[in-house]
Amino acid sequence: MMEPLIVFDHLCKFYQMGDETVRAADDISFSIDRGEFVAIVGKSGSGKSTCMNIIGCLDVPTSGRYLLHGADVGSLSKNELAETRNKMLGFIFQQYNLLPKLSVLENVEVPLMYAGVPRGERRRRAEEALERVGLIDKRKNRPNQLSGGQQQRVSIARALAGDPPVILADEPTGALDSKTSREVLGMLQQVHREGRTVVLITHDNSIAVTAPRIIRLEDGKVVYDGPAHGRNALVGGEEAAG
Repeated sequence: MMEPLIVFDHLCKFYQMGDETVRAADDISFSIDRGEFVAIVGKSGSGKSTCMNIIGCLDVPTSGRYLLHGADVGSLSKNELAETRNKMLGFIFQQYNLLPKLSVLENVEVPLMYAGVPRGERRRRAEEALERVGLIDKRKNRPNQLSGGQQQRVSIARALAGDPPVILADEPTGALDSKTSREVLGMLQQVHREGRTVVLITHDNSIAVTAPRIIRLEDGKVVYDGPAHGRNALVGGEEAAG
């Protein structure tokens, strides 16, 4: 049987705020197989951002374990965490996180540069990724010369350029209008069809149902893990249509 790609094993993340202990993730267990498309959904303060930071190797658990491709992330050094991030994960953020002084092409090259990919190969892969999102003709532009939707497509190209097995999308449509949101979600579905694992973090039910499986969080705990159309799948507990 194939080993799951992402495993949360009784994972906890606690923060001290004054005298109070905030249980941002409170005994969370789930696993995500290679090639799955999963939405982690919850209201603000539910723990979904904490889960995203841990999946993305941007933070480590207080207790319990996070296994990524069989490696216990909590036991990795800072350098090993950075290397794992570069090799295993492609990030898509709500605010795009593009560098304003770099061209579109150079922005897509950034993670490849950190990964030590030689210059010629870097350029080739970045151009290929921009071709895939339909923006090769904008490669010399700066981010501020693009619309919000185009900037998000650049960030998708940047996430794909390193060919990571996991795409982690944090509220990827949060700053976009509904038509552009549908285009971006369509791209994520295409990336999933190509065999990548996609983890979508969102507070929005209408976005969450584009994933076949939903993990819903409340107060740092998993309150639902199952098909998107199941009862209690969504925030507010309403049943998704279809």
